[in-house]
Amino acid sequence: MFRCRAGLARALRPPPRGRAHVGTLLQRWNVPLDLQLSRQVASTGVPGQKGSNSVFVLIMGLSTLGAGAYAYKAIQESKERYASRLAMTARHSQDQESSASGAGAAPQGTAAPGTPPKVPSHVPFLLIGGGTAAFAAARSIRARDPGARVLIVSEDPALPYMRPPLSKELWFSDDPNVTETLRFKQWNGKERSIYFQPPSFYVPVEDLPSVENGGVAVLPGKKVVHMDVRGNTVKLNDGTQISYDKCLIATGGSPRNLPAIERAGKDVQKRLTLFRKIEDFQRLEKISREVKSITIIGGGFLGSELACALGRRARTRGLEVIQLFPENGNMGKVLPEYLSNWTTEKVRREGVNVLPNAVVKSVSVSGNRLLIKLKDGRKVETDHIVAAVGLEPNVELAKSAGLEVDSDFGGFRVNAELQARSNIWVAGDAACFYDIKLGRRRVEHHDHAVVSGRLAGENMTGAAKPYWHQSMFWSDLGPNVGYEAIGLVDSSLPTVGVFAKATAKDTPKSATEQSGTGIRSESETEAEASEVQISQSSSPMPQVPKQGEDYGKGVIFYLRDKVVVGIVLWNIFNRMPIARKIIKDGEEHEDLNEVAKLFNIHED
Repeated sequence: MFRCRAGLARALRPPPRGRAHVGTLLQRWNVPLDLQLSRQVASTGVPGQKGSNSVFVLIMGLSTLGAGAYAYKAIQESKERYASRLAMTARHSQDQESSASGAGAAPQGTAAPGTPPKVPSHVPFLLIGGGTAAFAAARSIRARDPGARVLIVSEDPALPYMRPPLSKELWFSDDPNVTETLRFKQWNGKERSIYFQPPSFYVPVEDLPSVENGGVAVLPGKKVVHMDVRGNTVKLNDGTQISYDKCLIATGGSPRNLPAIERAGKDVQKRLTLFRKIEDFQRLEKISREVKSITIIGGGFLGSELACALGRRARTRGLEVIQLFPENGNMGKVLPEYLSNWTTEKVRREGVNVLPNAVVKSVSVSGNRLLIKLKDGRKVETDHIVAAVGLEPNVELAKSAGLEVDSDFGGFRVNAELQARSNIWVAGDAACFYDIKLGRRRVEHHDHAVVSGRLAGENMTGAAKPYWHQSMFWSDLGPNVGYEAIGLVDSSLPTVGVFAKATAKDTPKSATEQSGTGIRSESETEAEASEVQISQSSSPMPQVPKQGEDYGKGVIFYLRDKVVVGIVLWNIFNRMPIARKIIKDGEEHEDLNEVAKLFNIHED
């Protein structure tokens, strides 16, 4: 109790006057010592004059303290706002990244869905078309000019991809999600994607002008609708204009339709597939699981491959697969008659109802089904039609660009260097080029797209090389029967076939195990045998099988004026350089049996 009273008395005691009082107050307010000293030294008051100067010092000190406290608080709040902004920016960036990665089908390097990318107004290298030829050209340009900036404008919404697996390996996949993953096992068991490169290979369209060391950008889902050759500019379907230094036209082709189907109306069109793109494969694969009958019109490469692929499902799921065409047999326009007939029987053994010599007269809807009437009176009922009757080159740009279209073969007419103008090249299906060995041609195969695209890219960077390469093509009727061909292979030409018995090694599956790729032209590229020596040999002579016997493996030579202009290797693989050399030499051969020995078809 005494201590409380004493403390209270001290609190009520009058404060001391003058300088001592000020110092005590400053201490009580926890004013720093240096500030206390500075303020006391600054006082000029005379002791005993009621401490007026001391009060002034106190007021100034408190004001300084208040200002300092306010400044400190403001700085802290500013730091908090700055940190908040950083956090918001980081979250916004993460949201954008997650939106881009979640787009799935949208190629990386484009803006988020709904936000179109900013398209450069000028590019050094403009490639019109997003298929195999354009991609091959882009890689070729970058190989010769590592700093090149290349823009691919593609009507297709997908990144560049290979088409052959759409009618081959993808159909034999056991993956239930193959239509989404678009990954497949080759005949050799190795897995790969249908796309040439992943999205990370490409640069964003809007970054192409500024990205270090250049790159390749893809503008998907856009079509070039007008081309000003004199002004070196193109206009897209959305009105965007792009100028260029050098341009490649690789517009490919569109699948043809039958006039009878075109006249049939919308109800028939809804049940029709014109097979060409990824979405066509996805749609047909889904349809094959839902309907009871599918009819394929066309007996060429695509039609026969799809027939065999769907025939596999005929056995496992009860699907009826019908194939009809006007020729006498499958691949009747390419293979000699005896081999075409054998191929037809092979397709039938795959579970396909093959109807040769069938010309479509009309197509209509009958109840819930389609009714196909043939000119000879036969009728075919089905649920869905696939038309595989050829390709029409996309040459719409010829009119605005003033480019020449070949009246015989179709396609843009170019010289041996694939040039249509001094700074315009054409490659792939749309190019009608001059073959220095076989004359003017237009080719619709994967290997030609690869090689012509590559050459166009080289010439766009100054190579000035002619197109001398003889492109090859191949077709597989499943993993056990296939062939590779080169040059002019037309069944109307005279042919000489030399065959032998096949072994377990003579299959497409075995061939890809040796080459390491199912896209066989990727392994052989432009290879050519350095020397071909044809001499007498004591090896057993390959014999042509008699009618009804199995055509295990062999070589078919196509002749024009007694010179070999085309070769088909039937179940013989990885021998294309030899065939290319024979055609390039362009010599007459007295005994083609001896030439056939160059392919080692008699080896076990």
